[in-house]
Amino acid sequence: MTLKHFIERPVLASVISIVIVIGGLIGLATLPVEQYPDIAPPTVMVRASYPGASAETIQKSVIVPLEQAINCLLYTSPSPRD
Repeated sequence: MTLKHFIERPVLASVISIVIVIGGLIGLATLPVEQYPDIAPPTVMVRASYPGASAETIQKSVIVPLEQAINCLLYTSPSPRD
């Protein structure tokens, strides 16, 4: 079939489109959850050093501002990792 068939027969094109959509919906409904692709949220890893500062100073002057800036960019809540 060429493009000309679909232009001359819009009903045929519509029926084929509907059949494809229905086939996709049936496939979506019958696909087991185990076969869905893994979707991982985006992660950001930042390293910062502040030589000679205490843990409290680093938290107040480095970690908190970095978390706020990153959260503004990502619209997510912080989840610190060691």
